[in-house]
Amino acid sequence: MATISSKENPQLQQIDLTKLNLQQLTQLKQQLDQELTMFQESLQTLKMAQSKFQDSGESLEKIVPELEGKPILVPLTGSMYVPGVIADANKAIVDIGTGYYAQKDIEGAKDYFKRKVKFVTEQMEKIQAMGIEKSRIRDTILEVMELKLQQQQPKAAPTKA
Repeated sequence: MATISSKENPQLQQIDLTKLNLQQLTQLKQQLDQELTMFQESLQTLKMAQSKFQDSGESLEKIVPELEGKPILVPLTGSMYVPGVIADANKAIVDIGTGYYAQKDIEGAKDYFKRKVKFVTEQMEKIQAMGIEKSRIRDTILEVMELKLQQQQPKAAPTKA
């Protein structure tokens, strides 16, 4: 029997795919395709965020006390920089989201970015696991659809040569 159920939500009801008609199977497949696309987009967004947090943490590694008073280019956007001077090489201003900034010591800022990278990585792993499960379900639906299509085709009578 071809049934599907969700591993992450075992309390959900199982569906016997063989009892669904082709239209219902097609709708279910389309819904899964949309969810898989959304998962891929989410993974791409999280990968970009992960990369930015890693880059920020790596940039902090280069800040040493000897740089105090030295000129630096300060990024305003991804492609626009303004000249500045390192006023205090022991502190950094960290963008903590939605327009809020916090001043942290260098070690605290490094720790912040490490925690953010870890959190984003964990979220990516969760989304990947859900995507694998949805892909498995989609593959099962495709198999049942193929079987139903084969059953609908009339049996060809053997021809005599």
